This record gives sequence, C-alpha cells and structure tokens, in this order.
Amino acid sequence: MPRMLRRAAMLGATAHVASKRGAAKAEAAQAQAAQAAPPAPVPEQAAAPVAEAAQAPVDSYGELMKLKELLDAGVLTQAEFDAQKQKILGS
Repeated sequence: MPRMLRRAAMLGATAHVASKRGAAKAEAAQAQAAQAAPPAPVPEQAAAPVAEAAQAPVDSYGELMKLKELLDAGVLTQAEFDAQKQKILGS
C-alpha cells in the first residue's frame, strides 16, 4: 500500500512540475512573439474558431494522469481506463 501512495505522489508531483514548465514555456513564447511583431488584423470569421480553441486547451497529459490515479485507486477498471485513454488520445 505505501508503494502505491508513493507512486501516486510521484505521479502527482511530476504532473505538477510538467504543468508549471509548460505554462512557463508558453508565457515565454507569447512574450517573445509579442516583441517580435505587432499582431496583424484578423477578419472576424477567422477569429472565432481561434478564440474557441484558445478557451479550451487540451491537457491530455493531465487528463491521463488523473485517469491513471483513478485506475490505481480502483475506481476505474482497466477496460474503462483504456476506453477513456483512446478518447483523450483521439486514436
């Protein structure tokens, strides 16, 4: 049992660090892009799909980590985990 708890703690810590690193890289890339060139005007039809995509970023790694924790805790069966994993990965 303690081994499972350590594994869950390690997975949670790894997910947290990866999330923070990804956010820092995204902020740095945005800052660099903002300094490089002013934004060009975008027609309203093209702006709508981009805005929708920006509102709902897909964090597949985080979702997979949550599913794995549920599987390890016994909340999900292996078949349920596999089905949800396929939905997240889009395969």
